[in-house]
Amino acid sequence: MSADLWEGFNDSLDPETITGPVWDEPVPLNPRRELPTFPVHALPDWLSGMVAGVAEETQTPVDLAGCLALAVLATAAGGRATVHVRGHWREPVNLYTAVALPPGNRKSAVFALMTGPLLAAEKALVELSGPRRAEAETTARLARSAADKAAQKAAAAEPGLRDQLTAEAVHLAQQADEMTVPAKPQLVADDVTPESLATLVADQEGRMSVMSAEGEIFDIIAGRYSGTPNMGIFLKGHAGDMVRVNRQGRDAQHVEAPAITMGLAIQPEVLDSLGRVKGADGRGLLARFLYAKPVSLVGSRNLTPDLLPEETAAAYAKQLGGLALALADWTDPAVLTLTPEADAVLLAYQKVTESRIGKGRSLHPVIKWASKRDGAVARIAGLLHLATHPDNGWMVPIEAATMASAVEIGDYFTAHALEVFDAMGADPAQEAAHQLLTHLKEQRLSGFTKRELFRGLSRGDFPAMTDLDPALTLLEEHGWVRQQPAPPRTGRGGRPPSPRFDTHPAVTPPLTTG
Repeated sequence: MSADLWEGFNDSLDPETITGPVWDEPVPLNPRRELPTFPVHALPDWLSGMVAGVAEETQTPVDLAGCLALAVLATAAGGRATVHVRGHWREPVNLYTAVALPPGNRKSAVFALMTGPLLAAEKALVELSGPRRAEAETTARLARSAADKAAQKAAAAEPGLRDQLTAEAVHLAQQADEMTVPAKPQLVADDVTPESLATLVADQEGRMSVMSAEGEIFDIIAGRYSGTPNMGIFLKGHAGDMVRVNRQGRDAQHVEAPAITMGLAIQPEVLDSLGRVKGADGRGLLARFLYAKPVSLVGSRNLTPDLLPEETAAAYAKQLGGLALALADWTDPAVLTLTPEADAVLLAYQKVTESRIGKGRSLHPVIKWASKRDGAVARIAGLLHLATHPDNGWMVPIEAATMASAVEIGDYFTAHALEVFDAMGADPAQEAAHQLLTHLKEQRLSGFTKRELFRGLSRGDFPAMTDLDPALTLLEEHGWVRQQPAPPRTGRGGRPPSPRFDTHPAVTPPLTTG
Protein backbone atom coordinates (compact mmCIF):
# COMPACT_ATOMS: atom_id res chain seq x y z
CA MET A 1 0.00 0.00 0.00
CA SER A 2 1.41 3.40 -1.00
CA ALA A 3 2.06 6.08 1.60
CA ASP A 4 -0.71 8.28 0.20
CA LEU A 5 -3.18 5.42 0.21
CA TRP A 6 -2.25 4.43 3.77
CA GLU A 7 -2.61 8.03 4.94
CA GLY A 8 -6.08 8.27 3.46
CA PHE A 9 -7.02 4.93 4.96
CA ASN A 10 -5.63 5.94 8.34
CA ASP A 11 -7.53 9.24 8.29
CA SER A 12 -10.76 7.37 7.75
CA LEU A 13 -10.36 5.48 11.01
CA ASP A 14 -11.54 6.93 14.29
CA PRO A 15 -9.10 5.92 17.05
CA GLU A 16 -12.06 4.96 19.23
CA THR A 17 -12.98 2.34 16.63
CA ILE A 18 -9.80 0.48 17.64
CA THR A 19 -9.40 1.38 21.32
CA GLY A 20 -13.02 1.93 22.27
CA PRO A 21 -14.41 5.23 23.53
CA VAL A 22 -11.92 7.32 25.49
CA TRP A 23 -12.77 7.87 29.16
CA ASP A 24 -12.93 11.39 30.50
CA GLU A 25 -12.07 12.15 34.10
CA PRO A 26 -15.11 11.04 36.18
CA VAL A 27 -17.03 13.67 38.09
CA PRO A 28 -16.99 12.91 41.84
CA LEU A 29 -20.28 12.20 43.52
CA ASN A 30 -21.15 14.59 46.31
CA PRO A 31 -18.25 14.06 48.72
CA ARG A 32 -19.02 12.53 52.10
CA ARG A 33 -17.68 14.28 55.15
CA GLU A 34 -15.19 12.52 57.36
CA LEU A 35 -17.30 12.65 60.52
CA PRO A 36 -15.66 12.85 63.94
CA THR A 37 -16.06 10.19 66.60
CA PHE A 38 -17.84 11.07 69.83
CA PRO A 39 -15.26 12.67 72.18
CA VAL A 40 -15.48 10.23 75.06
CA HIS A 41 -12.59 11.96 76.86
CA ALA A 42 -14.81 15.03 77.31
CA LEU A 43 -16.96 13.11 79.81
CA PRO A 44 -16.16 12.69 83.52
CA ASP A 45 -14.17 9.54 84.30
CA TRP A 46 -17.02 7.45 85.71
CA LEU A 47 -19.10 8.23 82.63
CA SER A 48 -16.37 7.94 79.99
CA GLY A 49 -15.34 4.57 81.43
CA MET A 50 -18.88 3.28 81.07
CA VAL A 51 -19.26 4.59 77.53
CA ALA A 52 -15.97 3.09 76.38
CA GLY A 53 -16.66 -0.21 78.16
CA VAL A 54 -20.17 -0.59 76.73
CA ALA A 55 -18.95 0.23 73.21
CA GLU A 56 -16.15 -2.33 73.50
CA GLU A 57 -18.27 -5.18 74.87
CA THR A 58 -21.13 -4.64 72.43
CA GLN A 59 -18.79 -3.81 69.54
CA THR A 60 -20.83 -0.77 68.61
CA PRO A 61 -19.69 2.75 67.66
CA VAL A 62 -18.82 4.71 70.77
CA ASP A 63 -21.17 7.43 69.48
CA LEU A 64 -24.23 5.40 70.47
CA ALA A 65 -23.26 4.97 74.12
CA GLY A 66 -21.86 8.53 74.20
CA CYS A 67 -25.09 10.14 73.03
CA LEU A 68 -27.09 7.95 75.40
CA ALA A 69 -24.82 9.03 78.25
CA LEU A 70 -25.92 12.63 77.68
CA ALA A 71 -29.57 11.54 77.42
CA VAL A 72 -29.48 9.57 80.68
CA LEU A 73 -27.86 12.52 82.46
CA ALA A 74 -30.61 14.74 81.08
CA THR A 75 -33.20 12.23 82.29
CA ALA A 76 -31.77 12.31 85.79
CA ALA A 77 -31.49 16.11 85.91
CA GLY A 78 -34.07 17.34 83.39
CA GLY A 79 -36.61 19.67 84.95
CA ARG A 80 -34.61 19.83 88.16
CA ALA A 81 -31.75 22.10 87.07
CA THR A 82 -31.22 25.04 84.74
CA VAL A 83 -28.10 26.83 83.55
CA HIS A 84 -28.04 30.59 84.17
CA VAL A 85 -25.80 31.81 81.35
CA ARG A 86 -26.02 35.57 81.72
CA GLY A 87 -28.75 38.19 82.10
CA HIS A 88 -32.11 36.56 81.49
CA TRP A 89 -30.66 33.73 79.40
CA ARG A 90 -31.31 30.41 81.07
CA GLU A 91 -31.15 26.95 79.55
CA PRO A 92 -32.84 23.84 80.97
CA VAL A 93 -30.68 20.73 80.93
CA ASN A 94 -32.93 18.43 78.91
CA LEU A 95 -31.75 17.26 75.48
CA TYR A 96 -33.00 15.54 72.33
CA THR A 97 -30.45 13.13 70.83
CA ALA A 98 -30.86 10.85 67.80
CA VAL A 99 -28.27 8.32 66.63
CA ALA A 100 -28.68 6.80 63.17
CA LEU A 101 -27.51 3.19 62.81
CA PRO A 102 -28.69 0.36 60.54
CA PRO A 103 -30.35 -2.77 61.99
CA GLY A 104 -28.06 -5.38 63.52
CA ASN A 105 -25.98 -2.90 65.53
CA ARG A 106 -27.03 -4.17 68.97
CA LYS A 107 -28.79 -0.93 69.85
CA SER A 108 -31.06 -2.67 72.38
CA ALA A 109 -28.07 -4.10 74.26
CA VAL A 110 -26.49 -0.65 74.55
CA PHE A 111 -29.78 0.88 75.68
CA ALA A 112 -30.21 -1.79 78.37
CA LEU A 113 -26.74 -1.17 79.80
CA MET A 114 -26.97 2.62 79.70
CA THR A 115 -30.54 3.02 80.98
CA GLY A 116 -30.55 0.18 83.55
CA PRO A 117 -29.54 2.42 86.49
CA LEU A 118 -32.28 4.89 85.57
CA LEU A 119 -34.89 2.17 85.85
CA ALA A 120 -33.37 1.09 89.16
CA ALA A 121 -33.59 4.69 90.40
CA GLU A 122 -37.19 4.85 89.20
CA LYS A 123 -38.00 1.72 91.21
CA ALA A 124 -36.34 3.21 94.28
CA LEU A 125 -38.38 6.41 93.89
CA VAL A 126 -41.57 4.37 93.68
CA GLU A 127 -40.69 2.57 96.91
CA LEU A 128 -39.65 5.74 98.72
CA SER A 129 -42.81 7.58 97.72
CA GLY A 130 -45.08 4.68 98.68
CA PRO A 131 -46.00 5.86 102.21
CA ARG A 132 -46.59 9.44 101.03
CA ARG A 133 -48.82 8.29 98.18
CA ALA A 134 -50.76 5.93 100.48
CA GLU A 135 -51.33 8.75 102.97
CA ALA A 136 -52.49 11.11 100.24
CA GLU A 137 -54.84 8.50 98.77
CA THR A 138 -56.36 7.79 102.19
CA THR A 139 -56.73 11.47 103.05
CA ALA A 140 -58.37 12.20 99.69
CA ARG A 141 -60.73 9.27 100.03
CA LEU A 142 -61.78 10.32 103.55
CA ALA A 143 -62.25 13.93 102.41
CA ARG A 144 -64.48 12.83 99.55
CA SER A 145 -66.47 10.57 101.87
CA ALA A 146 -66.94 13.42 104.36
CA ALA A 147 -68.08 15.75 101.57
CA ASP A 148 -70.58 13.16 100.29
CA LYS A 149 -72.01 12.60 103.77
CA ALA A 150 -72.29 16.33 104.32
CA ALA A 151 -74.15 16.71 101.03
CA GLN A 152 -76.56 13.92 101.99
CA LYS A 153 -77.12 15.51 105.41
CA ALA A 154 -77.79 18.90 103.84
CA ALA A 155 -80.25 17.38 101.38
CA ALA A 156 -82.23 15.78 104.19
CA ALA A 157 -82.11 18.75 106.59
CA GLU A 158 -85.00 20.87 107.70
CA PRO A 159 -85.37 24.14 105.77
CA GLY A 160 -84.00 26.15 108.67
CA LEU A 161 -80.70 24.21 108.74
CA ARG A 162 -80.35 23.47 105.05
CA ASP A 163 -78.45 26.66 104.09
CA GLN A 164 -75.86 26.19 106.84
CA LEU A 165 -75.35 22.49 106.09
CA THR A 166 -75.19 23.16 102.36
CA ALA A 167 -72.44 25.71 102.90
CA GLU A 168 -70.53 23.17 105.00
CA ALA A 169 -70.98 20.51 102.29
CA VAL A 170 -69.74 22.88 99.59
CA HIS A 171 -66.69 23.75 101.66
CA LEU A 172 -65.85 20.09 102.23
CA ALA A 173 -66.35 19.31 98.52
CA GLN A 174 -63.99 22.13 97.56
CA GLN A 175 -61.38 20.82 100.00
CA ALA A 176 -61.72 17.31 98.56
CA ASP A 177 -61.38 18.58 95.00
CA GLU A 178 -58.20 20.48 95.87
CA MET A 179 -56.52 17.39 97.25
CA THR A 180 -54.14 15.65 94.87
CA VAL A 181 -52.60 12.22 95.00
CA PRO A 182 -49.03 12.11 93.69
CA ALA A 183 -48.57 9.89 90.67
CA LYS A 184 -46.27 6.91 90.87
CA PRO A 185 -42.81 8.22 89.93
CA GLN A 186 -41.70 7.50 86.38
CA LEU A 187 -38.51 8.66 84.71
CA VAL A 188 -38.59 6.89 81.36
CA ALA A 189 -41.24 6.13 78.76
CA ASP A 190 -40.96 4.32 75.43
CA ASP A 191 -42.73 5.32 72.20
CA VAL A 192 -45.80 7.23 73.42
CA THR A 193 -48.47 9.30 71.72
CA PRO A 194 -48.27 13.08 72.09
CA GLU A 195 -51.42 13.02 74.22
CA SER A 196 -50.03 10.34 76.55
CA LEU A 197 -46.73 12.19 76.81
CA ALA A 198 -48.48 15.41 77.79
CA THR A 199 -50.35 13.54 80.53
CA LEU A 200 -47.13 11.94 81.79
CA VAL A 201 -45.40 15.32 81.89
CA ALA A 202 -48.25 16.76 83.95
CA ASP A 203 -48.29 13.77 86.32
CA GLN A 204 -44.50 13.77 86.74
CA GLU A 205 -44.29 17.41 87.80
CA GLY A 206 -43.13 18.66 84.43
CA ARG A 207 -40.55 16.15 83.27
CA MET A 208 -40.37 12.94 81.27
CA SER A 209 -37.85 11.09 79.14
CA VAL A 210 -38.50 9.11 75.96
CA MET A 211 -35.78 6.51 75.41
CA SER A 212 -36.16 4.14 72.48
CA ALA A 213 -33.92 1.83 70.47
CA GLU A 214 -36.48 1.76 67.66
CA GLY A 215 -37.33 5.40 67.04
CA GLU A 216 -40.99 4.82 66.18
CA ILE A 217 -41.73 8.07 67.97
CA PHE A 218 -41.05 9.89 64.69
CA ASP A 219 -43.84 7.93 62.99
CA ILE A 220 -46.13 8.91 65.85
CA ILE A 221 -45.15 12.58 65.59
CA ALA A 222 -45.76 12.41 61.83
CA GLY A 223 -49.36 11.32 62.52
CA ARG A 224 -49.45 7.51 62.50
CA TYR A 225 -52.58 7.49 64.68
CA SER A 226 -54.08 10.92 64.10
CA GLY A 227 -53.39 11.25 60.37
CA THR A 228 -51.83 14.68 60.88
CA PRO A 229 -48.51 15.70 62.45
CA ASN A 230 -48.74 16.43 66.17
CA MET A 231 -45.53 17.91 67.51
CA GLY A 232 -46.67 20.64 69.91
CA ILE A 233 -45.68 18.84 73.12
CA PHE A 234 -42.26 17.99 71.66
CA LEU A 235 -41.61 21.60 70.69
CA LYS A 236 -42.68 23.01 74.05
CA GLY A 237 -41.08 20.20 76.03
CA HIS A 238 -37.67 21.07 74.64
CA ALA A 239 -37.95 24.83 75.01
CA GLY A 240 -39.70 24.77 78.39
CA ASP A 241 -42.76 26.67 77.14
CA MET A 242 -45.98 26.36 79.13
CA VAL A 243 -48.18 23.40 78.20
CA ARG A 244 -51.92 23.12 78.81
CA VAL A 245 -53.01 19.52 79.35
CA ASN A 246 -56.70 18.70 78.86
CA ARG A 247 -57.87 15.36 80.23
CA GLN A 248 -61.29 13.78 80.03
CA GLY A 249 -63.29 14.20 83.22
CA ARG A 250 -60.69 16.44 84.87
CA ASP A 251 -59.84 20.11 84.93
CA ALA A 252 -57.16 21.31 82.53
CA GLN A 253 -53.65 21.44 83.96
CA HIS A 254 -50.91 23.91 83.20
CA VAL A 255 -47.30 22.77 83.20
CA GLU A 256 -45.27 25.94 83.50
CA ALA A 257 -41.86 24.67 82.36
CA PRO A 258 -42.03 21.16 80.87
CA ALA A 259 -38.71 19.36 80.38
CA ILE A 260 -38.78 16.45 77.97
CA THR A 261 -35.66 14.46 77.13
CA MET A 262 -35.35 12.13 74.16
CA GLY A 263 -32.62 9.58 73.56
CA LEU A 264 -33.33 7.73 70.33
CA ALA A 265 -31.61 5.28 68.01
CA ILE A 266 -33.11 5.18 64.55
CA GLN A 267 -32.36 3.73 61.14
CA PRO A 268 -30.57 6.12 58.75
CA GLU A 269 -33.46 6.17 56.30
CA VAL A 270 -35.71 7.51 59.07
CA LEU A 271 -33.44 10.53 59.34
CA ASP A 272 -33.56 11.02 55.60
CA SER A 273 -37.37 10.99 55.66
CA LEU A 274 -37.72 13.37 58.60
CA GLY A 275 -37.39 16.40 56.38
CA ARG A 276 -40.58 15.34 54.61
CA VAL A 277 -42.70 15.41 57.77
CA LYS A 278 -45.06 18.33 57.29
CA GLY A 279 -44.03 21.23 59.52
CA ALA A 280 -41.05 19.45 61.11
CA ASP A 281 -38.55 21.88 59.63
CA GLY A 282 -40.67 25.02 59.57
CA ARG A 283 -41.74 24.69 63.19
CA GLY A 284 -38.25 23.85 64.39
CA LEU A 285 -38.58 20.22 65.48
CA LEU A 286 -35.60 19.12 63.38
CA ALA A 287 -33.48 21.93 64.82
CA ARG A 288 -34.00 20.67 68.37
CA PHE A 289 -32.19 17.35 67.91
CA LEU A 290 -28.51 16.62 68.37
CA TYR A 291 -27.71 14.12 65.62
CA ALA A 292 -25.07 11.43 65.26
CA LYS A 293 -24.49 9.34 62.18
CA PRO A 294 -21.59 6.99 63.01
CA VAL A 295 -20.13 4.30 60.77
CA SER A 296 -21.48 0.83 61.55
CA LEU A 297 -18.94 -1.73 62.77
CA VAL A 298 -20.90 -4.68 61.38
CA GLY A 299 -18.51 -6.83 59.37
CA SER A 300 -15.42 -5.74 61.26
CA ARG A 301 -16.38 -6.47 64.87
CA ASN A 302 -14.09 -8.18 67.35
CA LEU A 303 -15.78 -11.45 68.30
CA THR A 304 -13.84 -11.71 71.58
CA PRO A 305 -13.98 -8.16 72.96
CA ASP A 306 -13.02 -7.05 76.43
CA LEU A 307 -16.03 -7.28 78.72
CA LEU A 308 -17.40 -4.31 80.65
CA PRO A 309 -15.63 -4.30 84.03
CA GLU A 310 -18.02 -4.84 86.92
CA GLU A 311 -16.46 -1.99 88.89
CA THR A 312 -17.05 0.38 85.96
CA ALA A 313 -20.72 -0.60 85.73
CA ALA A 314 -21.11 -0.34 89.52
CA ALA A 315 -19.56 3.14 89.63
CA TYR A 316 -21.83 4.27 86.79
CA ALA A 317 -24.95 2.93 88.51
CA LYS A 318 -23.98 4.55 91.83
CA GLN A 319 -23.24 7.98 90.39
CA LEU A 320 -26.18 8.14 87.98
CA GLY A 321 -28.67 6.72 90.47
CA GLY A 322 -27.42 9.05 93.18
CA LEU A 323 -27.87 12.08 90.91
CA ALA A 324 -31.40 11.04 89.95
CA LEU A 325 -32.43 10.50 93.58
CA ALA A 326 -30.75 13.68 94.81
CA LEU A 327 -32.65 15.88 92.35
CA ALA A 328 -35.97 14.00 92.36
CA ASP A 329 -37.66 16.10 95.05
CA TRP A 330 -36.56 19.51 93.80
CA THR A 331 -39.61 21.60 93.00
CA ASP A 332 -37.81 24.79 91.97
CA PRO A 333 -34.93 23.87 89.65
CA ALA A 334 -31.38 24.20 90.87
CA VAL A 335 -29.73 27.18 89.19
CA LEU A 336 -26.26 26.42 87.82
CA THR A 337 -24.08 29.50 87.30
CA LEU A 338 -20.90 30.00 85.28
CA THR A 339 -17.51 31.16 86.44
CA PRO A 340 -16.28 34.24 84.53
CA GLU A 341 -13.83 31.99 82.71
CA ALA A 342 -16.56 29.56 81.68
CA ASP A 343 -18.67 32.44 80.45
CA ALA A 344 -15.71 33.65 78.36
CA VAL A 345 -15.37 30.20 76.76
CA LEU A 346 -19.06 30.14 75.85
CA LEU A 347 -18.96 33.73 74.56
CA ALA A 348 -16.06 32.85 72.28
CA TYR A 349 -18.08 29.91 70.96
CA GLN A 350 -21.06 32.19 70.36
CA LYS A 351 -18.86 34.49 68.30
CA VAL A 352 -17.79 31.55 66.13
CA THR A 353 -21.41 30.53 65.62
CA GLU A 354 -22.44 34.07 64.71
CA SER A 355 -19.61 34.39 62.19
CA ARG A 356 -20.64 31.18 60.42
CA ILE A 357 -24.41 31.42 60.13
CA GLY A 358 -24.50 34.34 57.69
CA LYS A 359 -25.38 33.82 54.04
CA GLY A 360 -22.66 31.93 52.23
CA ARG A 361 -21.01 30.79 55.46
CA SER A 362 -20.48 27.20 56.57
CA LEU A 363 -23.41 26.98 59.01
CA HIS A 364 -25.93 28.89 56.92
CA PRO A 365 -27.36 25.68 55.34
CA VAL A 366 -28.36 24.57 58.87
CA ILE A 367 -29.12 28.02 60.25
CA LYS A 368 -32.14 26.90 62.29
CA TRP A 369 -30.12 24.16 63.95
CA ALA A 370 -27.03 26.34 64.33
CA SER A 371 -29.10 29.06 66.01
CA LYS A 372 -29.74 26.61 68.85
CA ARG A 373 -26.27 25.12 69.17
CA ASP A 374 -24.96 27.67 71.69
CA GLY A 375 -27.90 26.87 73.95
CA ALA A 376 -27.26 23.15 73.45
CA VAL A 377 -23.64 23.63 74.52
CA ALA A 378 -24.79 25.43 77.66
CA ARG A 379 -27.15 22.54 78.42
CA ILE A 380 -24.39 19.98 77.86
CA ALA A 381 -22.09 21.98 80.13
CA GLY A 382 -24.72 21.85 82.86
CA LEU A 383 -25.00 18.09 82.51
CA LEU A 384 -21.24 17.56 82.52
CA HIS A 385 -21.01 19.79 85.59
CA LEU A 386 -23.61 17.75 87.48
CA ALA A 387 -21.87 14.54 86.42
CA THR A 388 -18.56 15.95 87.71
CA HIS A 389 -20.16 17.08 90.99
CA PRO A 390 -23.12 14.70 91.49
CA ASP A 391 -23.30 15.45 95.23
CA ASN A 392 -23.16 19.25 95.22
CA GLY A 393 -23.16 20.49 91.64
CA TRP A 394 -25.90 22.99 92.45
CA MET A 395 -23.64 24.65 95.03
CA VAL A 396 -20.58 25.36 92.84
CA PRO A 397 -20.37 27.18 89.48
CA ILE A 398 -19.60 25.58 86.13
CA GLU A 399 -15.88 25.85 85.40
CA ALA A 400 -14.09 26.78 82.16
CA ALA A 401 -12.73 23.24 81.65
CA THR A 402 -16.26 21.85 81.78
CA MET A 403 -17.48 24.43 79.27
CA ALA A 404 -14.53 23.62 76.99
CA SER A 405 -15.55 19.94 77.06
CA ALA A 406 -19.12 20.93 76.21
CA VAL A 407 -17.80 23.01 73.29
CA GLU A 408 -15.90 19.99 71.97
CA ILE A 409 -19.07 17.90 72.11
CA GLY A 410 -20.92 20.77 70.42
CA ASP A 411 -18.43 20.70 67.55
CA TYR A 412 -18.99 16.96 67.22
CA PHE A 413 -22.74 17.40 66.91
CA THR A 414 -22.26 20.29 64.45
CA ALA A 415 -20.30 18.12 62.02
CA HIS A 416 -22.92 15.39 62.19
CA ALA A 417 -25.81 17.86 61.82
CA LEU A 418 -24.31 19.19 58.59
CA GLU A 419 -24.14 15.63 57.22
CA VAL A 420 -27.66 14.74 58.36
CA PHE A 421 -29.29 17.86 56.91
CA ASP A 422 -27.39 17.32 53.67
CA ALA A 423 -28.81 13.81 53.49
CA MET A 424 -32.34 15.05 54.20
CA GLY A 425 -32.22 17.33 51.18
CA ALA A 426 -30.20 15.08 48.90
CA ASP A 427 -31.34 13.13 45.86
CA PRO A 428 -32.16 9.61 47.15
CA ALA A 429 -30.11 8.21 44.26
CA GLN A 430 -26.96 9.76 45.76
CA GLU A 431 -26.68 7.26 48.59
CA ALA A 432 -27.47 4.34 46.29
CA ALA A 433 -24.85 5.55 43.80
CA HIS A 434 -22.28 5.72 46.58
CA GLN A 435 -23.14 2.13 47.53
CA LEU A 436 -22.79 0.88 43.95
CA LEU A 437 -19.50 2.68 43.40
CA THR A 438 -18.11 1.27 46.65
CA HIS A 439 -19.19 -2.23 45.56
CA LEU A 440 -17.59 -1.85 42.14
CA LYS A 441 -14.31 -0.72 43.69
CA GLU A 442 -14.27 -3.45 46.33
CA GLN A 443 -14.99 -6.15 43.73
CA ARG A 444 -12.65 -4.50 41.17
CA LEU A 445 -15.24 -4.90 38.42
CA SER A 446 -14.04 -3.63 35.06
CA GLY A 447 -17.37 -4.62 33.53
CA PHE A 448 -20.63 -6.20 34.59
CA THR A 449 -24.17 -6.90 33.54
CA LYS A 450 -27.02 -5.35 35.43
CA ARG A 451 -28.15 -8.82 36.50
CA GLU A 452 -24.67 -9.72 37.79
CA LEU A 453 -24.52 -6.49 39.77
CA PHE A 454 -27.94 -7.08 41.29
CA ARG A 455 -26.98 -10.60 42.42
CA GLY A 456 -23.96 -9.26 44.27
CA LEU A 457 -25.88 -6.66 46.30
CA SER A 458 -27.97 -6.85 49.46
CA ARG A 459 -31.71 -7.32 48.92
CA GLY A 460 -32.25 -5.04 51.92
CA ASP A 461 -30.66 -2.16 49.99
CA PHE A 462 -31.93 -3.09 46.52
CA PRO A 463 -35.07 -5.27 46.76
CA ALA A 464 -35.71 -5.26 42.97
CA MET A 465 -33.46 -4.91 39.94
CA THR A 466 -35.28 -1.74 38.91
CA ASP A 467 -34.02 -0.13 42.14
CA LEU A 468 -30.59 0.00 40.49
CA ASP A 469 -31.75 2.28 37.68
CA PRO A 470 -31.55 5.74 39.39
CA ALA A 471 -28.10 4.97 40.82
CA LEU A 472 -26.75 3.57 37.54
CA THR A 473 -28.06 6.60 35.70
CA LEU A 474 -26.31 8.91 38.16
CA LEU A 475 -23.05 6.96 37.89
CA GLU A 476 -23.27 7.11 34.09
CA GLU A 477 -23.93 10.86 34.17
CA HIS A 478 -20.83 11.29 36.34
CA GLY A 479 -18.72 9.15 34.02
CA TRP A 480 -18.08 6.23 36.36
CA VAL A 481 -19.83 3.62 34.21
CA ARG A 482 -20.83 3.38 30.56
CA GLN A 483 -23.51 1.14 29.07
CA GLN A 484 -22.47 -0.87 26.04
CA PRO A 485 -24.65 -0.82 22.92
CA ALA A 486 -27.26 -3.57 23.02
CA PRO A 487 -26.36 -6.50 20.74
CA PRO A 488 -28.63 -7.04 17.73
CA ARG A 489 -31.63 -9.26 18.37
CA THR A 490 -31.68 -12.64 16.60
CA GLY A 491 -35.42 -12.73 16.17
CA ARG A 492 -35.68 -15.96 18.14
CA GLY A 493 -37.62 -14.33 20.98
CA GLY A 494 -36.89 -15.00 24.64
CA ARG A 495 -35.68 -12.68 27.35
CA PRO A 496 -33.44 -9.85 26.12
CA PRO A 497 -29.87 -9.93 27.42
CA SER A 498 -29.12 -7.97 30.57
CA PRO A 499 -27.60 -4.54 29.85
CA ARG A 500 -23.80 -4.61 30.08
CA PHE A 501 -21.70 -1.80 31.51
CA ASP A 502 -18.02 -0.91 31.47
CA THR A 503 -16.47 0.83 34.45
CA HIS A 504 -14.01 3.70 34.43
CA PRO A 505 -10.36 2.60 34.76
CA ALA A 506 -10.19 4.57 38.02
CA VAL A 507 -12.49 1.96 39.56
CA THR A 508 -9.87 -0.78 39.05
CA PRO A 509 -6.44 0.88 39.28
CA PRO A 510 -3.41 -1.42 38.98
CA LEU A 511 -2.55 -3.17 42.22
CA THR A 512 0.71 -2.01 43.72
CA THR A 513 3.26 -4.48 45.03
CA GLY A 514 6.08 -4.31 47.45
